[in-house]
Amino acid sequence: MEINFPLILVVLTGISGVMWVLDKLVLRRRRGDAAPSAVVEYTAPFFPVLFVVLVLRSFVVEPFQIPSASMVPTLQVGDFILVNKFAYGLRMPVTQRKFVDIGEPQRGDVMVFFPPNDPRYFIKRVVGLPGDHVQIFDNQLFINGEKVEQRRISTPYLAGYGYDIVEENLEGSRHLIRKHRVPGRLGRRLSVVVPDGHYYMIGDNRDNSSDSRDWGPVPEENIVGKAFAIWMHWDDFFSFPSFDRAGKIK
Repeated sequence: MEINFPLILVVLTGISGVMWVLDKLVLRRRRGDAAPSAVVEYTAPFFPVLFVVLVLRSFVVEPFQIPSASMVPTLQVGDFILVNKFAYGLRMPVTQRKFVDIGEPQRGDVMVFFPPNDPRYFIKRVVGLPGDHVQIFDNQLFINGEKVEQRRISTPYLAGYGYDIVEENLEGSRHLIRKHRVPGRLGRRLSVVVPDGHYYMIGDNRDNSSDSRDWGPVPEENIVGKAFAIWMHWDDFFSFPSFDRAGKIK
């Protein structure tokens, strides 16, 4: 079962906030110099810290860890990233309802979101905007009939299956992708028009990514934020954290 951390944080902040108000404005005047109750004493002091964490996490920046290889080579399993929570507008915690409109996703952005009918966080690249005609033929991407420029960088091998590392230029967003020379199921043939208010998301590991090609375009209200930096890499508890990969996400 997925833990709804935003909801837990909101509930804890609300409870500690009520206790803090009671302590500061009501109970203190009534009891004079008497000690506060155990509930108030152990709950109220957490409110300022929880409130700051809630504000920063909901409206400024939120950390995530990459759990899968769907964004290789851009993001590796074990990368710790930072997500800008206001790049696409301010949203209420838990409900994700936007109340301040700041900007919109652009082609090439790396975005964190909730897929349709799935409560888990996903991270992919924005390939199609509302109204775009997205096509794929043998792992070659086309947007509105225009071929997206791809330049092969290297051709390493993995477990006997050949794949290419390619630099893709998506309207000025230059980034690396990985694709098999013999396209897999999702890279053979695709043609879809992105509905209004939706975005088409595809992983940079084109033949090893569950994305919009599987479960469809992502509704605007499911957006969480824009991934903009790697700040640490840590494989597991048996290794040491590394900062060699720290930097801006392209």
